[in-house]
Amino acid sequence: MKLVATKVAALVAVLAAVTFCTSLLLSLFQGDIVCTLLQTNCVDEARAEQVRDDLRLDDPVPVRWLGWLDDARQGDLGISYVSGQEVGGLISDRAPVSVAIVVYAQVLALAVAVPLGILAAHRQGGRLDRAINTVAFGFLALPSFILGPVLILVFPFGIGLFRATVDGDVGPLDIDQLFLPALTLALGQVAVYLRLLRTDMISTLQEDFIGVAKAKGMPVRSILFDHAFRPSSLNLLTTVGISFGSLIAGAVVVETIFGIGGLGSILTGAVQQRDLLLVQGIVAVVAVAFVVINFVIDLLYTFLDPRIRSAA
Repeated sequence: MKLVATKVAALVAVLAAVTFCTSLLLSLFQGDIVCTLLQTNCVDEARAEQVRDDLRLDDPVPVRWLGWLDDARQGDLGISYVSGQEVGGLISDRAPVSVAIVVYAQVLALAVAVPLGILAAHRQGGRLDRAINTVAFGFLALPSFILGPVLILVFPFGIGLFRATVDGDVGPLDIDQLFLPALTLALGQVAVYLRLLRTDMISTLQEDFIGVAKAKGMPVRSILFDHAFRPSSLNLLTTVGISFGSLIAGAVVVETIFGIGGLGSILTGAVQQRDLLLVQGIVAVVAVAFVVINFVIDLLYTFLDPRIRSAA
């Protein structure tokens, strides 16, 4: 419980820092934000003054942030002055698709990287090891804005599988439509996970307990998966948690390439239109998701390695 309380306190501190920094950055926008939001020259001074008051634009940044934080604590993320819709409603409508893409990408990346990383460690220095690493680094060198169009040329137009773009009403369970966007994000992560797991597995396979398992005549599969993989997975688990942030950032590009109306697309539009409350709301939701995922991963450490629980 002490460990959990410490992690929760750190979680709250991170969220406060992220939302405050977002408020600070949004305050640096040039020009009259109210006129941009209203898409007018502010001829309706009463309306412009009302918007300015609602957004607390005349208040210092800390006061503005505290006001937004108090509203958010009560579940009120405000109104988007561009679309006229509630920010919370916009996020809840678009978030499932973005979350699905990121989760599918992680599943695909791990499904490919874990067996290949174990195999590469088992065949360390061999031709198969070199081939796996070469292909993995090739995908790592390709950014998503290049990889996405290449996958579109290969799958929809080349062999007739999947779709080049997705429907506007695509849902998180439409795996056939979300496969290519998820694969675009996943391939870059495969190289990271594979190399990390390979390095840790090579170190673990040199431990004495692995030598004992070999001396007892245990099958190679049992030694690799049952004895060596678990103690080699801690760094991989950390990287998976951290990579959620980069995958969310990459999803902005991928959603644009495949025409997906997720959080990334509305975030891009909100920044361009200076829709402050929508930007603040999306950043807050993404930050919550990121820190919660890392919080869960920190707790999983205590299951995978009892030494961490003892130290806490």
